[in-house]
Amino acid sequence: MSLFKKNQPSAEPRRYGCLRSCLICFVVYLGLSVLCGILFGSLMDSSVKLEDDTVYVLKMKGTLVEQGPEDDPFGGVLEDMPYMNSDEVVGLDDLKENILFAKEDKRIRGIMLNVEGMSMGQASAKALRDALADFKQSGKFVYAYADNYSQMNYYVASVADMVMLNPVGSVDWNGLSAEKMYYKRLLEKVGIDMQIVKVGTFKSAVEPFIRTSMSKADKAQTMRYMQGIWDVMKRGVAQNRNIEIATLDALADRYMGLQTADDCRLAGLVDTLLYREQVDSLLKKQMDVKKYNTISTASLLSVERVEHKADNEIAVLYAEGDIVDSGNEGISSKKIRKQIYKIYKDKNVKALVLRVNSPGGSASASEAIWYSLSRLKEKNKPVIVSMGDCAASGGYYISSGADYIFAEENTITGSIGIFGMIPSFAQLRDKLGVDIDGVNTNKHSDLEVNATYKGMNETEYALMQRMVDNGYDLFTRRCAEGRGKTQDEIKQIAEGRVWLGTDALNLGLVDELGGMEQAIVKAADLAELSDYKVVYYPEKKDFLTTLMERFDTSTTEERLVKKIRQMCAESRIMAWWDAPVIK
Repeated sequence: MSLFKKNQPSAEPRRYGCLRSCLICFVVYLGLSVLCGILFGSLMDSSVKLEDDTVYVLKMKGTLVEQGPEDDPFGGVLEDMPYMNSDEVVGLDDLKENILFAKEDKRIRGIMLNVEGMSMGQASAKALRDALADFKQSGKFVYAYADNYSQMNYYVASVADMVMLNPVGSVDWNGLSAEKMYYKRLLEKVGIDMQIVKVGTFKSAVEPFIRTSMSKADKAQTMRYMQGIWDVMKRGVAQNRNIEIATLDALADRYMGLQTADDCRLAGLVDTLLYREQVDSLLKKQMDVKKYNTISTASLLSVERVEHKADNEIAVLYAEGDIVDSGNEGISSKKIRKQIYKIYKDKNVKALVLRVNSPGGSASASEAIWYSLSRLKEKNKPVIVSMGDCAASGGYYISSGADYIFAEENTITGSIGIFGMIPSFAQLRDKLGVDIDGVNTNKHSDLEVNATYKGMNETEYALMQRMVDNGYDLFTRRCAEGRGKTQDEIKQIAEGRVWLGTDALNLGLVDELGGMEQAIVKAADLAELSDYKVVYYPEKKDFLTTLMERFDTSTTEERLVKKIRQMCAESRIMAWWDAPVIK
């Protein structure tokens, strides 16, 4: 008896129909891929023609990072597409390159800062501001306009020859504050106990979980570096706006962000009040032209440059973010060591400039990176560190072995200390009525289970503390070896204390105050190079990769859950410094 109904079609036609559909889909996919490849290839290969009487419009928007992605051939058109991640990323390297090019090219008359709100660190802001100040040495103009200036954005914009503000806008000149959230009472209510093992009186990253307020040590160190950052900002604004420093403090005490735009003008923070549509007429008048051209950051990067050719190379390696053992985010030990190995093997590379912008992270990953960098000395390749906004804890660890270290005066560094933090859910488990039982082959086979669900006993605490003590001993020993000091000398300025760049210089933790440019010059000097070119590692992500990363269809809730899972996965022994939020 047949298993099929009389009128049911056989399986063969269906099989061929499925194959036919797959073949059609493959052909369509292949055709679209070729078409996209041709389209993107033509866009990426095309260079932008620069015309006379051009103004470089530098849009200050998004997040400023050390190394930007590859050029967007669509010039930012994709920003407004549905499902597109709106977190625009701008590279400090790209902005500085463009500013230097604009300074030297006669077709560019000046720079217009279109300030829409850019998130940036204090040292990055200073580096950008310094580049604009250097641009002004050419005699060309720098103008700035914003509907509203945030404080750090205003610090950058204040270098301009003319600072313009919307007639109903504001300037947030209010001083700096630093806050942390403290979770001790919340954790007690939930029934979670944070078990802490650490070395360093000033290692304050654990305090939010075991205190309800700042310790005296943390408050003292935070106030010192915050005041230092504020002093740098005041000096810059005072110099360019011709306002006394005492007056700037008095204006901050008035909370200028809540004053009128005219109050900001009368105080000298801005030069004139204009609507955005009026800026065009002002530029024509100042340039004495009937028409001028503009060029964006992305387009200016596409303008053909004369590449310097030289056999000798200085490598610039970017290390930005939390230090982790592996993964795609932050400073992945696995990935950065591959980059270091390439530099190690490349005969043309004669020196390395490591650009560090990191609050730290994994102790084991930091040690692995330190070792990879130390191997470059076997090849007589000098290592020079250029510190960005932050090179603290693990960020200082990987810097400590360098032949020479540069920091900006408002770089945050130091935090030579180590801690471990393991949450215990014993109380919560008891409240929920959950019991745990099991068997062990050895004395401490269940240490992790005990630590997490029962709470560590004295012996287990001692084991954990010993591991942290050993880590601290190694950390201070690495610093002592790198800085030519005794371990006791390092320990006197360690204890997890955070230092500003100026203090770090006086303490011998860094060698000189300066930025990337000075670091490259020093690298050439130590490598005894008179002719060289600069190459950058890692290679920038291509446009398509960046596009796919920004094509984000997840909801806010999904992103939050992902972040929480990531935090839980990383809740093991770490050696990092957790900075308060600076506003």
